[in-house]
Amino acid sequence: MASSYTGLGIELMVTGENAGTWGTKTNTNLQLISQISGGYATQAVNGTGATNLAVVDGGTGASLATRVIKLTGTITGNITVTIPIDVENFYFIENATTGAYTVEFKYISGSGSSVTWGATDKTTKIINATMDDGTNPNIKELTVGGLPGGATTQVQYNNSGAFAGDADLIWTAGTGLIINSQKELRLTDTDDSAYVGLRSHATVTGSYTLTLPAATGSADQILTTDGSGNLSFVDNSGGTSWQAVQTSTPFTAVAGNGYFINTTGGAIEMDLPAGTIGDEISFIDYAGTFDTNALTIDQNGTEKIVGSTDPLVVSTERAANTLVYTDSTQGWLLKNN
Repeated sequence: MASSYTGLGIELMVTGENAGTWGTKTNTNLQLISQISGGYATQAVNGTGATNLAVVDGGTGASLATRVIKLTGTITGNITVTIPIDVENFYFIENATTGAYTVEFKYISGSGSSVTWGATDKTTKIINATMDDGTNPNIKELTVGGLPGGATTQVQYNNSGAFAGDADLIWTAGTGLIINSQKELRLTDTDDSAYVGLRSHATVTGSYTLTLPAATGSADQILTTDGSGNLSFVDNSGGTSWQAVQTSTPFTAVAGNGYFINTTGGAIEMDLPAGTIGDEISFIDYAGTFDTNALTIDQNGTEKIVGSTDPLVVSTERAANTLVYTDSTQGWLLKNN
C-alpha cells in the first residue's frame, strides 16, 4: 500500500514501506511539522482573480503549510486566496498588498464561510481553516483577548524607537482607543462616529502625571488637584445651590445654598450656621409676602449679622439678597442692596 498525505503534505507511511528511505522521509516530515508550527512565508498574489495555495505532498516550502503568511503584490481588483478543501490549520495572515481592493481567504470549493479584508484594511488576521465539513467547510476569524473579530492594533516606530511622526496607535472595532499623530488620545463612542479627545498643552515646561480619584465622587462635585497631580472630587464652592421652595419654620440654612422662601402661610425663621469667611447664603421672597409675614434671620450663637447680635427681620415685599460671612466683628453682611 502506498503512502498517503495529510492536507498539509505530511507523508503517512504504511508498515514495511520506504525501506532505506524511511529516515529521510521522517526527517522531511519533522521539518514540515516545524514549518507548519512556526514557519513564515511571503506569498505573491495575482493582481485580479484568484491565487490558489497548493500543497507539496512529502515536501517543504509550500506557503500553505506555514503558520504566518504575508500576502504581497499590487492588486488591481478584488481578489481571492484559496486553499484545498481538506486543509485544517490556523494562520496569522498579513495583508501587505497594495491597491484599494478586497482580499478574501476561502476554501477552493464549497459554500462555507470565508474571511475578507476590506478595500483599505491592511492588517493581520488570525484565521482558522476548520475543515469542519467534508463538502462545505468554514473559514473563521479568531479573536484574541476578548477583542471582536476585525480588531486591529497598529504600532509604528521611527529609527529612534519612538512613535513615528505620522504614526497612529489604534485599537478599533469596538475598543475605541486612538492615539493619533497629533499626540491626542481619542476615546470613540460606540459606533466610532465621534470621539472625545485629550491632548497635552502645546508648551508643557515639565513632565507630570495626573492621577484620577479612586471613586466617581458625588453629584455636582468638581475635580481639584493637590498640586502634585493627585486629583480628587470636592464640593463646588463657587455659585449657589438653590433648594426647593421653603415653607417650614424654623429651618437651618447651609452655606452655599439659596432659598426660595414662601411666607404665604405665616412668618418663617431661618437660622444661620456657624460662619466661615466667604460662606454665602442667599434668599428670595418667593410669593411676595415678606411685607405681610416677615422672614426672620437668626444668627448662630454669638455671631453677628451686619455687626449686630440682633436677628435680622426682612419685611420688604420681593426682597432678595445674599449674606456673606466676614469675621467675628461684622459677622454676616448683605452682599446685594
